[in-house]
Amino acid sequence: MTMDAGQIHDAPSSDGKGPARARMSAAERLRAFARAAFSTNLASSTSRIRLVALLFLAIYAVIGGRLVFLGFRPDPADLRRAAAEAVAAARPDLLDRNGEILATDVKTMSVFAEPRRLIDKDEATELLTAALPQVDARELRERLASKKGFVWVKREVTPHQRDEVFHLGLPGVGLIAENKRVYPNGPIGAHVLGFANVDNIGIAGMEKFVDGQGLADLHGAGFSMTPEELSPITLSLDIKATHALRDELAKGVEHFKALAGAAAIMDVNTGEVIAMASMPDYDPNSPPDIHDVNMINRLNVGVYEMGSTFKALTIAMALDSGKVNLNSHFDAHSALTSGRFRIHDYHPQNRALTVPEVFTYSSNVGVARMALGQGVEKHKAFLRKMGQLTRMRTELPESAAPIVPQNWGELNTMTIAFGHGLAVAPLQAMMAVAALMNGGYLITPTFVKRSEEEARKDAPIVIKPETSEAMRYLMRLNAEKGTAKKVDIAGYFVGGKTGTAEKVIHGHYSKNRLFTTFMAVAPSDKPKYLFMTLMDEPQGLPETGGYATAAYNSGLVTGKIIERVGPLLGLAPRFEAPKEPFPILARMGYGFVNVPATGGGGH
Repeated sequence: MTMDAGQIHDAPSSDGKGPARARMSAAERLRAFARAAFSTNLASSTSRIRLVALLFLAIYAVIGGRLVFLGFRPDPADLRRAAAEAVAAARPDLLDRNGEILATDVKTMSVFAEPRRLIDKDEATELLTAALPQVDARELRERLASKKGFVWVKREVTPHQRDEVFHLGLPGVGLIAENKRVYPNGPIGAHVLGFANVDNIGIAGMEKFVDGQGLADLHGAGFSMTPEELSPITLSLDIKATHALRDELAKGVEHFKALAGAAAIMDVNTGEVIAMASMPDYDPNSPPDIHDVNMINRLNVGVYEMGSTFKALTIAMALDSGKVNLNSHFDAHSALTSGRFRIHDYHPQNRALTVPEVFTYSSNVGVARMALGQGVEKHKAFLRKMGQLTRMRTELPESAAPIVPQNWGELNTMTIAFGHGLAVAPLQAMMAVAALMNGGYLITPTFVKRSEEEARKDAPIVIKPETSEAMRYLMRLNAEKGTAKKVDIAGYFVGGKTGTAEKVIHGHYSKNRLFTTFMAVAPSDKPKYLFMTLMDEPQGLPETGGYATAAYNSGLVTGKIIERVGPLLGLAPRFEAPKEPFPILARMGYGFVNVPATGGGGH
């Protein structure tokens, strides 16, 4: 006889004292329920089917609700924080003075993983390294085996690699968009721009300067900005002039077989660096090891003895003191002796020289006597006023302090007068010579575009206007008849000064290992730009007669730069000499000495 669950419940007991279910054991009740549940009785099938359907519906409802919850739930806080910290933040565009892009951000995709969500880490490693061959399998396996919530698999993947990873469909592996810094002009202006790393953090140059102005702090505080929300920064560089300067410098370094070279153009009235290059250089899109000394910016990180370009400062000091004028004479009959040291001229004239002759013949003896006439303390005070004894600071984070004699005596004053015994950054020396050209304003160089009014606002006046004009006259005279004839480019009324210094090797000066410098101003009657070129150990060539002094290499390259860059910078050639180029000197009644032309080798 078959009974269903209701019949079991209603059956009377055998003794008539109560229902049989009350006296059934737990095991008997379970067996009875099982018989009823699996009974084939058609009368009970409908209720059983309804019960099972409700059960399955409840299970699916729970699963569906959980999936919806997980789908709409935000990422865990630690994952969000890790991703935000890891993704390269946006940076403002860097523009040249004419609005051309020097550095900008582009969107790129990167692959990340969440190790705690990975099902099979070995399989994930195998599949990912197949799609991304550059990824080291061992390192990736170690990262995926970590307990972290977020790890990078590979930054900045190609579109093809992005698609490959996407189609893998691995749980716990994803793609995220981030910013990549790109430099459209490659190595042009590299030492000024610097570069940003894979996290878009500025590592060197203006990129590092921008971070130091608060950008890094904003990103660190969690502010997520797009490039569109960041105002571009306009630099002082002219990209066309910088390209031309670098090209001529590279040719010169190669031609003269120099170890290295550098060149720059500065606006003497604003201090803006219009163009700069240091060779060897690099492409900031593939930056070098920042500790590679061969890649330093030799203009503001290297310190060197600047040779005879320093004679301009010594002569300016003497003229500005009022004790010396352009008609003053200095004894250069023979070498100047100090103890066991002898100072001699590279082109000795063996007679008394006027100030213009001291400059055009580049007389070591003449400027040494000028400096001695001022005294050690006044010499030091003048160079300090000209910014040559302390570290020069610009926007570029990289800089170097000058090497100053600890015990500065008369011999130091004599040698520093012609550029030996004091080592400074070339850009630092350029700043001082620019002050000699612009009327006497010592303007700290800048790599950000600014006006003349802004530049002169806090610039101290370090020499008199008439001293500045006298120095421009001497520079022009030197280009016409002296050691700077290589830069006498027709139409630009250029003035210049050579500088050749023997390098210190193992504590001693080496006569056949030279550091050459050349500075030129254009135009010298109304100065606008100061040009500088330097070369480290250029070699003498057959066409130079074996000479390796400044006029034959740095001077020649400077002339080519002026000729090529002048039109780009708006310097209109004037093929007739100005009628009164130096009016202050003319009013003062100076009778200029007729200086004979020199051989032009230059020291």
